[in-house]
Amino acid sequence: MPDRGGQGFRPRIGPPSRRARVLLLTVGVLVLLFLGFVLFVGLWTDWLWFRSVHYSSVFSTEVWTKVGLFVVFGLLMAVVAGLNIWLAHRLRPPLSAMSVEQQSLDRYRMGVAPYRRWLLAGISLAVGLIAGAAAAGQWRLWLLWTNATDFGVKDSQFHLDVSFYAFDLPWYQFLLGFAFSAVVVSLLAALLVHYLYGGLRMQGPGRRATTGAQGHLAVLLGLFVLFKAVAYWLDRYALAVKTGSYKGVPGYTGLRYVDANAFLPAKTILFCVAIICALLFFLTPIRRTWAPALIGFGLMALSAVLIGGLYPALVQQFQVKPNEQAKETPYLKQNIDATRQAYGIAGSQSQQYTPTATADAGSVQKDSRTISDIRLLDPNIVSPTFQQMEQQRSYYGFPSTLDVDRYSTPGGVQDTVIGVRELNPNGVQQHNWINDHFKYTHGYGVVAAKGNQVNGNGQPVFTESGLPATGSLGDYQQRIYYGENTTTYSIVGGSNHEIDNTADGGAQTYQYTGDSGVSLDNPLTRAAYAVKFSEPQILYSGAITKGAKVLYDRTPKERVAKVAPWLAIDGDPYPVVEGGRLTWVLDGYTTSDGYPFSSRTTLGDATKDSLSSERGEVVGDADQVNYIRNSVKATVDAFTGQVTLYQWDATDPVLKTWMKAFPGTVQPQSAIPADLLPHLRYPQDLFKVQRDLLGMYHMTDPNAFFNGTDIWQVPVDPTNDSKQVQPPYYLTLRMPDMPAATFSLNSTFVPSGRGNLAAFMSVDSDPGPDYGRIRILTVPSDSNTPGPTQVQAKFNSDSTVASQITLLKNGSDSNLDYGNLLTLPVGGGFLNVEPVYVKGSGSNYPVLQKVLAVYGNDNVAFQGSLSDALTKVLGTAPGATGTAPGGGSGTTPPAPGGGGGSLDPALKQALDAIQKANTDAQNAFKAGDWVAYGAAQKALQDALNAAVAAEPKSAGAPAPSASATPSAPSAAPPLAPSPAPSSAPPSAPPSAAPSASP
Repeated sequence: MPDRGGQGFRPRIGPPSRRARVLLLTVGVLVLLFLGFVLFVGLWTDWLWFRSVHYSSVFSTEVWTKVGLFVVFGLLMAVVAGLNIWLAHRLRPPLSAMSVEQQSLDRYRMGVAPYRRWLLAGISLAVGLIAGAAAAGQWRLWLLWTNATDFGVKDSQFHLDVSFYAFDLPWYQFLLGFAFSAVVVSLLAALLVHYLYGGLRMQGPGRRATTGAQGHLAVLLGLFVLFKAVAYWLDRYALAVKTGSYKGVPGYTGLRYVDANAFLPAKTILFCVAIICALLFFLTPIRRTWAPALIGFGLMALSAVLIGGLYPALVQQFQVKPNEQAKETPYLKQNIDATRQAYGIAGSQSQQYTPTATADAGSVQKDSRTISDIRLLDPNIVSPTFQQMEQQRSYYGFPSTLDVDRYSTPGGVQDTVIGVRELNPNGVQQHNWINDHFKYTHGYGVVAAKGNQVNGNGQPVFTESGLPATGSLGDYQQRIYYGENTTTYSIVGGSNHEIDNTADGGAQTYQYTGDSGVSLDNPLTRAAYAVKFSEPQILYSGAITKGAKVLYDRTPKERVAKVAPWLAIDGDPYPVVEGGRLTWVLDGYTTSDGYPFSSRTTLGDATKDSLSSERGEVVGDADQVNYIRNSVKATVDAFTGQVTLYQWDATDPVLKTWMKAFPGTVQPQSAIPADLLPHLRYPQDLFKVQRDLLGMYHMTDPNAFFNGTDIWQVPVDPTNDSKQVQPPYYLTLRMPDMPAATFSLNSTFVPSGRGNLAAFMSVDSDPGPDYGRIRILTVPSDSNTPGPTQVQAKFNSDSTVASQITLLKNGSDSNLDYGNLLTLPVGGGFLNVEPVYVKGSGSNYPVLQKVLAVYGNDNVAFQGSLSDALTKVLGTAPGATGTAPGGGSGTTPPAPGGGGGSLDPALKQALDAIQKANTDAQNAFKAGDWVAYGAAQKALQDALNAAVAAEPKSAGAPAPSASATPSAPSAAPPLAPSPAPSSAPPSAPPSAAPSASP
């Protein structure tokens, strides 16, 4: 039977039964409990981890800052939105107009009425949660703003301290964005409510808006325009950090002529227009007409087009373009100066260097230390050789790229290639949960070899090898629980016996005695980690006994990034063995994108080279930056996992700001252990950023910059097919203006679009007064000095070299690997050296077979030893010790006092004086006595000169190190040039500014 509507019967669906309601309620509660427990697990395990590494203050500061921002801004947004919804409902007309439109809205009003309060609360809560979550993500801005430290440098346009742009302006822009969001949300909600309840009408005769709706909406629109006025005012300052592309610089930042003379006054005028327009909106409820406000808003929009858009375009077209160079020169100068200052390249020293085609014996003799330390062992190639010769067990392995450091030997400081024998889970024969997480837990020892030598078979000359490792590094804790390749969690302690150094007689076991890790004695903690690692066996496994601990987040970069979330971490941690410990050293960068007039760069792009995929990339939240400092040296103990942060640049205001935000987390520079200090070095990623900028910003003359007459670029790596730029390389070498060789980080430049050499860049990497000083040798454009790609082309095209390469390959039985192509200033010219490795068909690791060398334009050598190659291209090879098969002995020269012969008394006295001066320098640094430190450095140089003079008298004795700085104190590069060390206060480290004298 049809019903009254003419429709068929419909089954009536009643409310769910009591049992169904209870079931649904139970399921809902269980889901909420599970979600709550998952959230709890994340917070609880993070708290336990931070507490285990003694950085719980970092966790609490970050969490409470996020919570505070979430609550304050979430509550503020919820109140603003809810208040406007309530007000719009309160201002509804008592009777709605009789129209078709209003009659159709009646059913919606009736449907909403029973749930009005719930809807109000729900909408307010929803927008509050969204706003709170967005605000919590700005915790870094809040901490920077509340702990801001002045830079002591003012911008050239507005004469405000740089801290305003770096710390204040970003926070003000966030607040303004939040205010805009609150007004827009309120405006949309008010429009909807007013329309729903008849305050606004689209149809029917009479007024379209009631008096109440008109006043409410006018005030909201007035607030929007008022905030736009504030935005115009802040935009004036934002011009100083505005980024665009100009003159071949993609991230060019700062005002140009049109900005200073058109956009800046336009923003000021628009600010005034917006203020007037806002006042007209605020007067609308009184005047009860939209006309003045709408006219004012239209004029503001027209002004934005004409004054903010058309006028600057006219200025650019008719004032700038006809005489662009003259107009832009002052602003280019501001950009050049600010960029060089912000990236720490303002103190770089350039000198003209006209390379000679041939070298005389006297000139070459001055660079004997450079020649003796030429690195034949390429750390990017010989990892398979280390693996083959020193892996010892299948479950150990070495990283694909090894590291370069320097270690003291009886003959002086030796550039050393070092690799850590880490655990390689892929080599474990039997995979199960117990083996993977309880038994195979750690690596064992390091392997080190001389960088400048190979033995008679082309293999490394190891100074530390074996399992357990023995050699020149002395006794140290060799177990490696924290390393670059240690990415899984391990459960140690309790009754767990781990597989240790496995000897031929049988497996050795070990129980972890370090104090790191999180205890699993608490059942709640075990349940939390069972959820965290998605492994239920953690909850009930009998293998976890009293005293067991879980180790996780075990890579050095992970650990430093967690305890210092405000740092960007260099992509290449390196191991140091000193003081009985194996320690990972990492370089931390403080960055900003708010340095006025300084051009921005992308860290990921600037630090990319042919080896970045193997070495790793910069870790950090910031990618677009225009200010960077290597302000922190961090260490991670390979056995305990303990993370320590040391202040390296005491002048960096960004670091000072973060130290206020996280007090007690960064140790002073003086706390760096004396044994560790000589191993600290200039970081590669910072160097790569600086060389990328120097390709353009070595031109300090704005006219040359404008014309782009001398743009440099880093050459493509000619030794592989990656098409990426050549990586920098660590070497001990002497720059032409230096009295002695130092451990340096080096690179080359070629002119844009050409292959000849344009410049050679070197930065002092030895901790000491000259640490961080950039030296550049600029090559005349008409010298036709070959760059790396041209040098490689000479090697490949030389008929003698080609025939010998064919013989080495034996048809297709062997593969050749070209090692690092090193360009070195030697004897008044440039010496290029490249080791050549052969990987035979029956072996899976490369051995050094030949050495390529070229000096000048045409002098090419391809010999079995470095000494023979240098003799051919230089006529002499002073100090060359590295050999290849057939090239003579590859053993270490006899040490003083060893079986290689007796020492001349004068040489022995000089070596003793070197040791004493070195010790005096370290003691003076710790005491902050820079007068005594300078005297010790002078005594050290005098002793080195005496040792060099006495060397020929001592048959068979090696040359002493010419470096005066391996164990000298460090001095971070200052933000701005500072006085020489003699005038510095005792509490400050010696300056590395160009004016500083050693």
